[in-house]
Amino acid sequence: MALRGISALVWAARKGVLARLLLFLGLVSLLLPNGTAHGQDGAVYLVRIEGEIERGLAAYVKRVVATANKENSMAIVFRVNTPGGELGAALDIKDYILNSRVPTIALVDRQAFSAGALITIAAEEIYFVAGGVVGAATPITGTGEKASEKVVSAVRKDFAATAEARGRDPRIAEAMVDEDVAIADLVEAGKLLTLTAEEAVRWGYGIGFADSLQHLLEIKGLERAELIDTSPGLAERLVRFLTNPIVSSLLITLGFLGLLFELQTAGWGVGGTIGLIALGIFFWGHFLAGLAGWEGVALVALGIALLVVEMVFLPGFGIAGALGIAAFLAGLYVSLVGDFSSGDELLRAGYILAASFVLMVLGAWASLTYLPRTRSFGGLVLVASVQPRLAGSRLAAAAEGEETTQDLTGKIGQALTHLRPSGAAMIEGKRVDVVTEGEYILAGTSIEVVQDEGYRRVVKAHTQNTPGELI
Repeated sequence: MALRGISALVWAARKGVLARLLLFLGLVSLLLPNGTAHGQDGAVYLVRIEGEIERGLAAYVKRVVATANKENSMAIVFRVNTPGGELGAALDIKDYILNSRVPTIALVDRQAFSAGALITIAAEEIYFVAGGVVGAATPITGTGEKASEKVVSAVRKDFAATAEARGRDPRIAEAMVDEDVAIADLVEAGKLLTLTAEEAVRWGYGIGFADSLQHLLEIKGLERAELIDTSPGLAERLVRFLTNPIVSSLLITLGFLGLLFELQTAGWGVGGTIGLIALGIFFWGHFLAGLAGWEGVALVALGIALLVVEMVFLPGFGIAGALGIAAFLAGLYVSLVGDFSSGDELLRAGYILAASFVLMVLGAWASLTYLPRTRSFGGLVLVASVQPRLAGSRLAAAAEGEETTQDLTGKIGQALTHLRPSGAAMIEGKRVDVVTEGEYILAGTSIEVVQDEGYRRVVKAHTQNTPGELI
């Protein structure tokens, strides 16, 4: 194509002075280098790997790497200064870096420990500021103890494979994870490997040193490139907040108690709405973090449905209720651990779920025992809208009686509706709104008033508690 262009210009030059001028300009344009050949007009993306590594950070790195690749940027610089964090998040970030078509550079400023070491090794080139270190990557459990041999072995191989992909000695990466790996003149068995900046450069885990980010850009000939300093977006910051163990536990507890409160009240109200919103926020945050899937949502929905069946249609607490709680907790658990199942991730999810379960039990006990005693709650407690089939016409007719105002402490009566824990009873020929102390009492059961506060009557099953017709 270039020869054809030159031939055309030579032919045109024979036609006159103007053509000769065009010939000169054409030759110059063919010989001059392209303005973007040195990459000075492109962009460099800066990603900060700082603080604890977790799912929100992984979502942030994924977005920036995808954007840089889409725009064919000059390079992506990862400025690393982290003590480590979640292994699952680090593995995701490592994959994003390895799969990047854009050149990747890690600048260790000042430490790249544990999960941060894996991210650093995944970069094509590694530079250090003075005093930088990388290594100390043994996986630990939530209690601070070393993870099981199975987990250590898996992480060790991940480090080795990442190092091999970048042309680095895999034994050094393994020694960062497992203290049983010994390397002559570098680390002896029984000691975990951490490389100083000088050692890293000497052993092929670093290209050189940079005093600052600007110095690094100058070394790479990218000082004229546009530097795009990125930061986590709103959604990514929310992911970091919502996947926090404390926040996750509170959302789970609030969701469960809100729905439980709704099952005890008439119609649909604030409790159910708050419960659904809390669970929705929990799943949304874990969806964005790449943890939750539709199977978790399906299990939680199944659990709620079984609990509704148990509380509304079946007396007492049986198989449906037990299966409902199991499905509810299982759905939350799989949404906490995601696809990766290291010991650390599983233990962390177990702690969150255990804390949530304790809070749910305490909250349920309090709502069934104490909340019905308050005036404001008393107006919300459900009185069954559909009367069960009552034994005998006299019991059905008695249900139309009016509320009594006399002190009924010690009086014996009969439940007109299922008491779960509130409902209506017939006492001395009068219909009375009553509540139990959390006990489930069937309609038609003999009951005894144990406390009368005027606006609230507390009852329990009487010893003669066989359901039957009022006499």
